[in-house]
Amino acid sequence: MLVLEAKLKGKESQYGLLDEAIRTALFIRNKALRHWIDNKDVSKNDLQKLCAVLAKEFDFAGKLNSMARQASADRAWCAIKRFYDNCKAKKPGKKGYPRFKKRGHSVEYKTSGWAISADKKYITFTDGFKAGKFQLVGTRDFSFYSTKQIQRVRVVKRADGYYCQFCVDAERKEQHQHNGKQVGIDVGLEFFYTDSDGKTVENPRFLRKSEKSLKRKQRKVSRCKKGSSNRRKAVKKLAKKHLKVSRQRKDFAVKTARTLVQSNDLVVYEDLQVRNTVKNHHLAKSISDASWSLFTDWVDYYGKVFGIWVIAVAPHYTSQDCSVCGTRVQKSLSTRTHKCHCCGTVMHRDHNAATMILNKGLKSTVGRTESKACGQNDLCLSGETPLSKSAE
Repeated sequence: MLVLEAKLKGKESQYGLLDEAIRTALFIRNKALRHWIDNKDVSKNDLQKLCAVLAKEFDFAGKLNSMARQASADRAWCAIKRFYDNCKAKKPGKKGYPRFKKRGHSVEYKTSGWAISADKKYITFTDGFKAGKFQLVGTRDFSFYSTKQIQRVRVVKRADGYYCQFCVDAERKEQHQHNGKQVGIDVGLEFFYTDSDGKTVENPRFLRKSEKSLKRKQRKVSRCKKGSSNRRKAVKKLAKKHLKVSRQRKDFAVKTARTLVQSNDLVVYEDLQVRNTVKNHHLAKSISDASWSLFTDWVDYYGKVFGIWVIAVAPHYTSQDCSVCGTRVQKSLSTRTHKCHCCGTVMHRDHNAATMILNKGLKSTVGRTESKACGQNDLCLSGETPLSKSAE
C-alpha cells in the first residue's frame, strides 16, 4: 500500500463544511467508546451497528457518509483492541486504556462519499455535508493509478490547511546496484549516526535551532486574551512553526535513510526502545529532536523498496564491548572515547558501537529483516501522518 497526499484548495465555506465532517467523525468515535465502556462484551460488529443508530438519532451524524461513520467506529475499536492486546501480553506499566478525544483532525472515507475527476486533479465530497469540489495541489501525479486502486481517502486538517491522503493499492520497487558494502550504524546525539567505517552524519537539531522563535511565539500567545481573534492568530502562527520543525525532521530522515540504503547492500542498526530512553529527563528533548524511530522506520522502508537486507539487533552492551577483542569496558555516557585495556584499541565510542552492531548483524539474522513500512498504510510518501499511526 502507498499513501499519497495532496493539499486541498477550495473556498473558506468549503473548509467549514470539512470541519463539520471532522467534528462529526470525532463525535461518533467518542460515542462508540462510551458504548464499549457502558456495556459488557461489546464487539467490533456492535460498534458498527451503533453507527446506524446514531445516524437516526442525530441529524448531523446522518449527514456523514455511512462508511466514514464505520471508519470512525473502527478507530475506537483500534484503541480498544490495543488495550486488550497489552493486557493479554502483560505489558509493564500503563496498558493504554482508551480515552475520549477533545479535538479531531481527520475524517476517513472508504470507497464512497467522494469522487475523483478523470484527470485526477480534482476531488468532490458527496456526503450529506456537501463540501463540494476541491483542487488537488501537490507534486504527486495521481494519473498513474486507477480509481479502483484507491482503497481509502482521508481528509487531514493541519495548521497550514487541509490535506487529502489516498491509500493506493500498489507496491513500490526500485532498482539497486549491488556493491557488496555492509555497514552498521549507531544513532546518537553528538552525531545523528556514526557508521562502522567511522563516517558520521551531523545532528541537525531542528528543534534546538527553532527554540528561540518558538519561545517568542509562545509568549505572544500567552499575552493575548483567551478567546480573542489576536490569540487565534498567534496560536496559528505557533502551530505553523511547530509543523515546519516536524517537516524538517521528516525531510532529513527520509533523505538520509534513502542515501544510506542506496549505498549499501546490508544495513544493521540497534533496535532501541526510544520510549524508554526518553524517560531520562535530561536528554528527552534532544532524543525526541533526533527522531531515531522515524529514521529507522524509513531505513526499513527503503530496504524493502530497494531489496536489500536491513537488520535490527539488540542494543545490549554495544557501547561497552570492544569491537576488536570483545572485552567489556565499562564507561559512562560522558566518556566519548573507547579505550580497551586488553588489546589497546582506541577509537571513538560511537565508531566502536557501530562496528559491534555490524558484527552482531553478521553473526545472526535475527531481527527485523522485513520492512515495517511495507505493512498496511505504515508510511506516507508525501505528508506528515501515516494512516495507521494516526488512526487513533
